[in-house]
Amino acid sequence: MEHLKTLLITQARTGSTRLPGKVLRKIADKTLLEIHLNRLKECKSISQIVVATTKKTEDDSIVDLCDKLNVKYFRGSENDVLDRFYQCAVKENPHWIVRITADCPLIDPDLVDAVVQCAIVNNVDYCSNTVIEHFPDGQDIEVFKFSVLEQAWKEAKLESEKEHVTPYIRNNANMKGKKIFNAINFPCFSDFSKIRMTVDEEKDFQLISALIDRCGINKSWIAYTNEIIEQNLSAINEDIVRNEGLLKSIKND
Repeated sequence: MEHLKTLLITQARTGSTRLPGKVLRKIADKTLLEIHLNRLKECKSISQIVVATTKKTEDDSIVDLCDKLNVKYFRGSENDVLDRFYQCAVKENPHWIVRITADCPLIDPDLVDAVVQCAIVNNVDYCSNTVIEHFPDGQDIEVFKFSVLEQAWKEAKLESEKEHVTPYIRNNANMKGKKIFNAINFPCFSDFSKIRMTVDEEKDFQLISALIDRCGINKSWIAYTNEIIEQNLSAINEDIVRNEGLLKSIKND
């Protein structure tokens, strides 16, 4: 079987409403985006990594960092992230797309590889470890065919479907009783959904700082999870709602 190109797109911008400039905040003298990208470079199943950012001048700093780290970037729409992803992807002509967000600094490259392999082996339209949210928030991985992204780009109408890239795919998949796309969940061996290692707010940044201070920046997702549980670090940010941005967008629809 020929090697099919797998493009990993991670979305990053400085204009976060809850924690502006969060991806450029530093821990141990490295920005969160740098930690994130260096971890993703360890993925074995990825043909290409591209950072999808916006055309706003405030995101020039993200482009500068990409140049420094020798990572490709693409600049597109700020709010229509589905269009940003599609325009980014169409240039690369991939078969598979992996979607990550840059507010997940400690994303696990081995877990990314596992979800990619699950998608390829099962030849599904969409595979994610978030269909059933048992992995910690901040280890979110979505893998889908480029043809599926293109169909979503053409057909999605709701603001929430454009702002968050994959709701149109998820909402029209067999897991929601629909027939357009076939999707599967990449399962977790236990329910860690209460654990947060994403960065949406100041408290999240404090937790990631404490975690990196204790464990460094090269551990597995389960090592970080165990540290959070054993040291009760969840007390720092357990009051924050998972997927608050998406829930807000759906409400606005």
